[in-house]
Amino acid sequence: MKRSTDRILTTHVGSLARPDTILEVMRARAAGEAVDEGAFGRRVSDAVTACVRKQVEAGIDVVSDGEQGKDSFYAYARERLAGFEARDRGPQASRPWSQEIRAFSDYYEKYYFGRRSKGRVGADLALVCTGPVRYKGQAQVQTDIANLKAAAAAAAAVEAFMPATAPQGLGSNEYYKTDEEFMLAIAEAMREEYRAIVDAGLVLQVDDPALTSFFSLEGRSPAERRRLAEAYVEALNHALRGIPPEKVRFHTCYGLNEGPRVHDAPLRDIIETMLRVNVGAYSFEAANPRHEHEYHVFEDVKLPAGKAIIPGVISHTTNVVEHPELVAERIVRYARLVGRENVIAGSDCGFSSQATFMPDVHPSVVWAKFQALGEGAKLASQRLWRQAES
Repeated sequence: MKRSTDRILTTHVGSLARPDTILEVMRARAAGEAVDEGAFGRRVSDAVTACVRKQVEAGIDVVSDGEQGKDSFYAYARERLAGFEARDRGPQASRPWSQEIRAFSDYYEKYYFGRRSKGRVGADLALVCTGPVRYKGQAQVQTDIANLKAAAAAAAAVEAFMPATAPQGLGSNEYYKTDEEFMLAIAEAMREEYRAIVDAGLVLQVDDPALTSFFSLEGRSPAERRRLAEAYVEALNHALRGIPPEKVRFHTCYGLNEGPRVHDAPLRDIIETMLRVNVGAYSFEAANPRHEHEYHVFEDVKLPAGKAIIPGVISHTTNVVEHPELVAERIVRYARLVGRENVIAGSDCGFSSQATFMPDVHPSVVWAKFQALGEGAKLASQRLWRQAES
């Protein structure tokens, strides 16, 4: 992957709002209606072309396809992995962030879950493994690759990356004897998608909000939490075996939501395990006000040689557009600690990880945030390179 050798490069986490014309087809699919798949494919291709062009125009160097054809960052896997079936979660389904929801139940019920359900495309489904897991998404991933490569070339993007889900959080297990066996089966299957992306000359981004969750497990000691997280990283590294680390970046976060977030695990607890993932760069939340101070972690933790970080310098949970000066300050903090060539400026998380008519951050605001990101990176580059020359 490209590095910030001459200036600070910019990127984001991947997902962007889908046009209504795509959302309408996704909603029809979810309702079991017949759809024109050829026409849908053309709409997705056009949407990828448009969103990549807008990314470059806004100042994003390392672009993605915006996950335009996927209904969520992980649920797309039900179309690409055999062995799963989708079931309605039902009204009593367990929800993530259990400690947060208990502590701030009124907020989550009235302001978060109720609002998000209004624009959602399709039912809230759970994936259940009922048979042997294998990859069957060869045609879909090749279509995604072709769309992104064509759009990136047309827009003259510096580089392009494609997100793919990590082998965790893909549903419950009713087939394998142990959860470990289940996770390894998913890892082996997703490896085929990982290889296809890298073999096509794109940067692979492994999307993994699960890693942070291990460090917040209730009723577990810190040692147990670390042991579970390390076992998971071993499974992920197994899926990545043979793939050059410099072709892969890893993204983890704390969730998609705006919320109090007082039960998020601190980066200091996570960093050592995260750096064991065999990739070339690490993307994490750093603009969220619950985590902005955590750049101090790199005062004590040395970034391994040859690795880079992609700290979020714009937030995915607020419609406030960050000032370019603030973006520059955030970038410079990290650059002074780990080296300017080892920093790529990014976002905290995706801006539409679920296909919805009502994303939490309005699409027009997202493009303004990207412009602030690009302008802030230019300011940071001027300071960092001028400082080095003086």
